[in-house]
Amino acid sequence: MERFKGKIIAITRPQERAQTAVDMIKSHGGIPLVAPTLELQPSKTESLMDLCQRASELDWIIFTSPASLHSLLKYCYNFKKRLKPHCRVAAIGPKTAKALSKYGISTELLPDDYTAEGLLEVFKDISLKDKKVGVPRTFSARQVLPNGLKEMGAHVFLAEAYKSTLPRDKSVVHELIDGIIQGEVDAVTFTSPLTVTNLFEIAGEKKEVLLKALKDGSTVVAAIGPITQGPLKENRIESIAPSKYTVKAMLERLMEEMNG
Repeated sequence: MERFKGKIIAITRPQERAQTAVDMIKSHGGIPLVAPTLELQPSKTESLMDLCQRASELDWIIFTSPASLHSLLKYCYNFKKRLKPHCRVAAIGPKTAKALSKYGISTELLPDDYTAEGLLEVFKDISLKDKKVGVPRTFSARQVLPNGLKEMGAHVFLAEAYKSTLPRDKSVVHELIDGIIQGEVDAVTFTSPLTVTNLFEIAGEKKEVLLKALKDGSTVVAAIGPITQGPLKENRIESIAPSKYTVKAMLERLMEEMNG
């Protein structure tokens, strides 16, 4: 059933993470418009190399995205072998766990709620007092996870594994902005707060016109979850979100909304 038939659905997440959404939109007769407002750049940072050196001391390592794993594997030679024997591994969601399994790393802890808050919830039943916990990620992420782990008594080693930046080529994003303003885009999807705030930043002097267009309801706005809805609410833009924070669930929720 072509529930997106002929509809233009914008995807603002990084190019390398867009394929699942592209395939699903096409399979339902829609036209995917990939306009990444965010670019991920693996980074050989001092904090990442410090985490690499500390791998043999870690009791836990927590991955919040496949990007952090790929960066560690790229810059930390023999990362898996460096890990402390019986070091336990947690992942924020199934996509990250799947990436880990491809490299023979088993995920022991996976929350039902694929957020920092969800991870902290599952750690409530585990003693982290004086445990050494590594968290490779982007430094632009919220501080909820590291702060929560510290409150549980853990020694947290944050490492900047990649940088979340504005895209170098913004031409497609400008096309998206014009399309929304002109009422040509049927829906726009967001998968992180940065995908939202970066869109507004790239809009520049067109920001107010863009906000007005997003508020008038001609373009349906979908977010992957309540955290991503934050900057939308701040700008008084109505949005929909699924109860399960995955791209598939978000697009299914979008289909429901667009088909009444």
